[in-house]
Amino acid sequence: MNHNALLVIDVQNDYFQGGKMELFQAEQALQQINALEDYFIQTQQPIIYIQHIFEGENAPFFQAGTHGVELSTGLKLKKDSTIVKKQFPNSFFQTELKAILEKLAIEKLVISAMMTHMCVDATSRAAAEFGYQPIIISDATATRDLSYADRTVQAVDVQTACLSAFQMFAQIQSTEEFLK
Repeated sequence: MNHNALLVIDVQNDYFQGGKMELFQAEQALQQINALEDYFIQTQQPIIYIQHIFEGENAPFFQAGTHGVELSTGLKLKKDSTIVKKQFPNSFFQTELKAILEKLAIEKLVISAMMTHMCVDATSRAAAEFGYQPIIISDATATRDLSYADRTVQAVDVQTACLSAFQMFAQIQSTEEFLK
């Protein structure tokens, strides 16, 4: 028995074109996420969707009650899809995610998500600490340019730096490598 689950973190409207926090190559990442969804549906393995919601009217993005907070219609959601709502980058923090994974007897978490430098980082580190042997799907994640001290790091370099660091506690694979 395969005890894997696909985690789809924060694939929400605000991260796409016209959203409040547009990411670099979000559409390309969504296409890879769709291929993973197809595989998990076909093999009857669980998919867990994570939705980040900021409460309050001063939310920078993912504001409760807005179009931007909604999960992308590009996802293959069904009426009975498992959706975990969170308020912090770590999908385990103050959510029922760990209880769901325990109930399903999950051993490995396959992680696809947005944003690589934030929620992928926080969630995959926690997944490793909980013993879930995370597999981060490199091309099923997206990030953006980051700036600090008058310097800007391009999204492609943010992505490379994050994935390089993640190798310390997770397997990194492309969608194609994972599906082989």
